[in-house]
Amino acid sequence: MFDPAEAAIREATPVVDSIFTLEEELKNLSLEDLRAKVTDIRKSIQPILDKIPEEARTALSQDNKEKYKSLESEVVAELQKHIPQLFSILREVNRRKFGKPHFRVQLIASVILAQGNKLAELKTGEGKTQVFHLPAALYGLTGRGSHVITVNDYLARRDGEYAGHAMADLGISVGIITPQSSYKFVPDSELESVKGKEAAEERKGINIAELADMKGVNLITCSKEDAYSCDVVYGTNNEFGFDYLRDNMAYNTADRVQKELYFVIVDEADSILIDEARTPLIISAPAEQSNDLYEKFARMVKKLTKDKHYDVDEKTRSVTLNEEGVAYAEQLLGVTNLWEDYQNAHHLDNALKAEVLYKIDDEYIVDNGEVLIVDEFTGRVLPGRRYSEGLHQAIEAKEGVEIKRASRTMATITFQNFFKLYKVLAGGSGTIITEAEEFAKIFNLESYAIPTNKPVVRSDKQDKIYKDREAKFKAIVEEIITINKTKRPILVGTASIEDSEYLSGLLDKKAITHEVLNAKYHEREAQIVAKAGAMSAVTVATNMAGRGTDIPLGKGVEELGGLYIIGAQRHEARRIDNQLRGRGGRQGQPGTTQFFVALNDEIMRIQGGEIVQKIMNATKIPDDIPIQNPIISRTIESAQKKMEGHNFDVRKRLVDYDNVMNQQREIFYTRRYNILRKAEMAVKADSEDTKVEMLSEIKTDIDKILVDEIEAIVKKHFFAAESDEFDHKQLIKDFLDLADDNLIDKAIKVTYKDALQNTPTDKLVSILEKLGPEEIIDALSKIIRVILDEKVKEFAASLPEIYRITALQSMDELWTEHLNAIGDLREGISLRSYAQKDPLVEYKNEAFILFERFIGAINNQIARRILKIQRVARQMPQVQIRTNEDEVSDVNTGTREMTARLTDLLHKGKELQEQAKTLGKTQATVKKDKQTQIGRNDKVTVRYSDGTVKKDVKYKKVEADVANGKAVLVRN
Repeated sequence: MFDPAEAAIREATPVVDSIFTLEEELKNLSLEDLRAKVTDIRKSIQPILDKIPEEARTALSQDNKEKYKSLESEVVAELQKHIPQLFSILREVNRRKFGKPHFRVQLIASVILAQGNKLAELKTGEGKTQVFHLPAALYGLTGRGSHVITVNDYLARRDGEYAGHAMADLGISVGIITPQSSYKFVPDSELESVKGKEAAEERKGINIAELADMKGVNLITCSKEDAYSCDVVYGTNNEFGFDYLRDNMAYNTADRVQKELYFVIVDEADSILIDEARTPLIISAPAEQSNDLYEKFARMVKKLTKDKHYDVDEKTRSVTLNEEGVAYAEQLLGVTNLWEDYQNAHHLDNALKAEVLYKIDDEYIVDNGEVLIVDEFTGRVLPGRRYSEGLHQAIEAKEGVEIKRASRTMATITFQNFFKLYKVLAGGSGTIITEAEEFAKIFNLESYAIPTNKPVVRSDKQDKIYKDREAKFKAIVEEIITINKTKRPILVGTASIEDSEYLSGLLDKKAITHEVLNAKYHEREAQIVAKAGAMSAVTVATNMAGRGTDIPLGKGVEELGGLYIIGAQRHEARRIDNQLRGRGGRQGQPGTTQFFVALNDEIMRIQGGEIVQKIMNATKIPDDIPIQNPIISRTIESAQKKMEGHNFDVRKRLVDYDNVMNQQREIFYTRRYNILRKAEMAVKADSEDTKVEMLSEIKTDIDKILVDEIEAIVKKHFFAAESDEFDHKQLIKDFLDLADDNLIDKAIKVTYKDALQNTPTDKLVSILEKLGPEEIIDALSKIIRVILDEKVKEFAASLPEIYRITALQSMDELWTEHLNAIGDLREGISLRSYAQKDPLVEYKNEAFILFERFIGAINNQIARRILKIQRVARQMPQVQIRTNEDEVSDVNTGTREMTARLTDLLHKGKELQEQAKTLGKTQATVKKDKQTQIGRNDKVTVRYSDGTVKKDVKYKKVEADVANGKAVLVRN
């Protein structure tokens, strides 16, 4: 039978042989000579890199990636030619620095990963960290960004510093990204000059043979942008993802920190790409909403009883009110129809989920008055993550802690779609193969199992099965006592914090000294793990997936039989069990694994079905005797496969839905970035020709937006008409709302010199009344272009900034609204299945309609803001204002208060601006000879003779009162 892993290994073998061939030659070279060779490699690949256009580097869409696919393939092919020499050099540096040159199997894995779009399964203890150095350094030589993703900040700093020791002396810079700080690695040769003599002396006292020896001595803090500018960058999946979203919210290119999403290696790929796939990254802002309802419904659901008022489906993790529950809820709320008020129904649903499905010390913990989500697969706290749609607030109300305001989504992406943005993706883990199908279907990644350096001699015992959890935990404690007498170290893996603390309590009663490793003690994680292999050590831990720290065996432990691993229950995914097993028996060491299962464990209860129930009822064996039954053993494996299949379907469905949003996100972010780039190039361009070219492009962009808006106005009225006849005046009214009446009047006179009617409306009626839709579009486009030309002349040098600010602000405001509209659609779309409709198809169709409206709304808002821009404070020449913030007034919405980002952006000249405002207040009354400058749709403030003040009213509504002297205009 064909084995793809064997074929890949055969293909990599000649390359690995070449690496070993160079070994003797490199041993005799100095570090400077090795660095020179790496510099030569960097220079030799530059010509092909120069062929990659800027558009390909900054491409955010899949279309652009496809467009340059062949060019990118050439770059990868060129890099492959340099693998033998570069990998051999890095192997030699590892030998000198750490005393650990790469094994043959590590080199095989590195060669496979360097080919791109490959995943390697490397068992625990096989040295994944060293394996990742080689392909990361190779792609780092391109200068386009080589990212290594780890599962937490500690590992990012540790692994990044370790990589720095292997790469920095060769001229390959290493940066580290964490939410708290960013770092750059400083080579030993520069340490004293950069960090001082004390740091250099401390470094001399550290042996850097192992990962645990990394103390941060060679790291210096730097800006995030500087860290991203390094050849190789380490960081967490969360931070890379959030930086991508933040970059696409930036108002200046200087505020964007990520360069290119080119090459990435994902450590613990199954944990990041699969386990965390169900929780998208979200950047949000607080929404205006009272917290009273959360507290009210949290109290109310405590009065409801399971089965009597609601039903729980553990397979789908759902809870629903039954008929009696609905009636009781209506009674408690004092309403006749629970579903009539969406807000009531939504709050009740969340409160019920929080009360029934989300358990403290399982799905979340409470720390310092804050509800923190716990990763169900690793037991790690996920800082910064919050459940959406008000669920997190419902849990806060349940726990009686401060309720943080609900949020409005401003940007979001799933990990699946984030990592698909990289042009070359690779990764590794100790458990890849069981999920190979999912990696292939969702990421188009091939998975390969790499053989171990030494044969695995660990003993994996048959499961011990007990009737219930109480008997099971009692048996686990007895097993720990028995093994502990032999002085073998014991590691117990539990499925939840609750279980780990329950077991810890049982061990305390038996006076068994032990350590507990779970989300509550995250800070001590590395220290606890490092001691878990010591003689007589007992460690109770939540799932060890992604811990990233090996358990070294203490002196004499190998002779005792190695680490003894106990699984407190079977996990819903087999690979999580395999990850726990993999903590023992590393590098050919002995070890033992033993799983304990209760017939009422969660997975057995949910998926075991009637078979398990019948066996429980029929079994007469005492509680403390394990059940030996082949049917149960098969049922356990079958239950795991069912859960794996169910979870895959959930993730696949999430991807299907998010792909719809992803296409929209790509279009939006691409358009947004192009506006930002063109505007800044027009301002900062070195040559006058480039400035003129960019200004021309900006004017063309604005022209297209205006014409699109005119088309939308005309089509709206034609399609709305029941016959060929339609109301020209209503169309003209909408058109006149685009710009100031006076500007339109002037533009009509320029475009149609024979138009003699008194008002713009009359003139336009005479021009348009005999024209068809396309002719009307052409006629109105000519008029609007005259106005645009006037705006371009008036603002000239300021136009790029005006365009950037008005366009980006409009887009961001509407994008937030669009995301929340899409979220609302997604929340309720599943109900379509009751009408025998496919919710996904319905979602795609309606999301497309929403997106078309969203694009139309963007054009509408930008068009009005651009055309209604006018200069203010021109009567105050003595005040020299340097930024556009004081010059630009959006008459459509009044002088707008810019967002915090925009205010920061335009902060220069702020004090002068305040002076301008003060001067403006002394000129409150606007003289009648200046009133002709005010458009009929402009918003103004007026003071009536009785002292009444009306603010932000359209001028046309108070024009008559001003004309007859009943009111005077007041400057805002």
